[in-house]
Amino acid sequence: MTTVSTRNTSANKSRRPLSAPDSAAYRPNRASGLSIIEKARQGVSTLQVDQVAQLLAVSLKEMATLLQIAERTLHRFRSEGHLDAQASERLLLLENLAAHGLLVFDDRADALANWLRYPLRELKNQTPLQLLTTISGFALVDDVLTRIEYGVYS
Repeated sequence: MTTVSTRNTSANKSRRPLSAPDSAAYRPNRASGLSIIEKARQGVSTLQVDQVAQLLAVSLKEMATLLQIAERTLHRFRSEGHLDAQASERLLLLENLAAHGLLVFDDRADALANWLRYPLRELKNQTPLQLLTTISGFALVDDVLTRIEYGVYS
């Protein structure tokens, strides 16, 4: 199983998605469960992969891990222009999480990106990013964001 790197090295900073749009212009919206299912079945544009990667300051290699696909498969999807249903669902869940995180962190993408790489005691000293490799991890991280949003500390 591949893990997402949590070290904030200059090598990680230099690995940015290629030709990604300006993250200041991109703000994902929260979607309902049924909406996510419908969009995932249709397949999501790979442009959204670049937008989310830039917003959360993750490399394409890390994004492939979050989508639970090989980096080579991600590059193939990028040339095709859309993701398959499983990768689309994970990307949409990640977008939902990013939208919630931006709400919690007052629209500060940099603060959200830093928080995703910070080990949290309530996550057994794992970073939120490390948990986003599983569907249950998305729910746990979203729960932590909700507790921050409402000022509930564990």
